[in-house]
Amino acid sequence: MGLLGKLFTAPLIPARAVVWVAQRVADKAEAEYYDPAPVWAELRLLERRLADGEIDEETFEVQERFLLDRLMEIEEFHHRNP
Repeated sequence: MGLLGKLFTAPLIPARAVVWVAQRVADKAEAEYYDPAPVWAELRLLERRLADGEIDEETFEVQERFLLDRLMEIEEFHHRNP
């Protein structure tokens, strides 16, 4: 790219930087959203709450179903995006 090309594309540098930062933020958010570790931790906590009598069986089953569905969603995402 010659000097003229650099002069014409220089005003785009801030926009490119913003796009780059936005993509990094989106990548980080996606990685956190599709991380199964917090879901597994929540399942363990849910089982402990049931065992300690803090919640009843019905509440446990509803919340467990939600968490298991979430794990399936995460697994499908990782299968589609290795």
